[in-house]
Amino acid sequence: MRNFISDRVAQAPPSGIRKFFDIAATMKNVISLGIGEPDFVTPPPILQAGIASLQRGETAYTSNSGTIELRRALAQNLAARYQVSYDPESEIIITVGVSEALYLVCTAVLNPGDEVIIPEPCFVAYGPEVSFAGGAPVYVPTTMANDFMVTAEAIEAAVTPRTKALLLGYPNNPTGAVMTRERMEEVTAVAQKHDLLIISDEIYDRLVYGIAHTCVPALPGLAERTILLGGFSKDYAMTGWRIGYACANPEILGAMRKVHQYTIMSAPTTGQMAALAAFTPAAEEHVEAMRAEYDRRRRLIVDGFNTLGLDCFEPRGAFYAFPSIARTGMSGDEFAMKLLEEEEVAMVPGEAFGPSGAGFMRASYATAYEKIEDALNRLERFMHRHG
Repeated sequence: MRNFISDRVAQAPPSGIRKFFDIAATMKNVISLGIGEPDFVTPPPILQAGIASLQRGETAYTSNSGTIELRRALAQNLAARYQVSYDPESEIIITVGVSEALYLVCTAVLNPGDEVIIPEPCFVAYGPEVSFAGGAPVYVPTTMANDFMVTAEAIEAAVTPRTKALLLGYPNNPTGAVMTRERMEEVTAVAQKHDLLIISDEIYDRLVYGIAHTCVPALPGLAERTILLGGFSKDYAMTGWRIGYACANPEILGAMRKVHQYTIMSAPTTGQMAALAAFTPAAEEHVEAMRAEYDRRRRLIVDGFNTLGLDCFEPRGAFYAFPSIARTGMSGDEFAMKLLEEEEVAMVPGEAFGPSGAGFMRASYATAYEKIEDALNRLERFMHRHG
């Protein structure tokens, strides 16, 4: 049967995130610091909006682009938050999470052999999605010395005549890095210089701590060449509702809508009705409370890693810490497996997110404060034996 599988799919590696959690699922007392999913239930105002929609019998398809009410509310929210303007009729599409949004843009804009520059460590789906669309991912390393912010010089060095786009993911998964406005302006200037599209995945835009999020299309001159990807999964604890979005100029958005029409039809109706309630003041209170709790956990886990000698730079966004395990002399896979077997703590090797992740581990603090405390105590025992 292998002869029937396409080369693009056969050559894509399995997700490095899942390996250890499939093992962890068979264990009883595991503390997971791995899955990037909020441990909060969707805020009550959003839940109730979804339930009410079902009770009204709203179970049919919506417009291919999503309900106009949700698109209008999203446009108003982006304008108020970042002063970026999108026409809800022609420049916004509601998708099945950001995963579909990324699939749509790659399929809509890439021709065979087109190169996409991707700073890494990065989310595991970026490269495969580019490859599935026939493109060629070109990875650019980042380092802890630069707080895992990509530099303009690194982007410039990766540009070739085949380069078509730059794919950015900040706040970053897995590192928690956030680009300063100054650094983002320098990087995007390279894209302007070489007439590149910018695909900006800003799914964690609300989860920043002590720093402002820089919305790429809001920077001068970038709205026309940027495809903004976002969603409700992380900021609003709505992972299972599967509601994301993409914003772009009408021509590119139209091409993405065409792919969407033939693959998805429309995003889940109930999820869209629930997402509309995310923009209400009642829901906003819950978002702020969740963000504050993530920040409290962030300080605990980063201080804990540093105290144990696992050097960890300060992540300023998302809900991930990225400690170095260099002092142990272990590979990421070895560290992860030993920690899981000996102390029943699950983390993800940094190598799963690209070569720059070697020597690091990704730890999600989207889990209860008390569980993080317990995990750090177990890690202390582990480091006494192996550090």
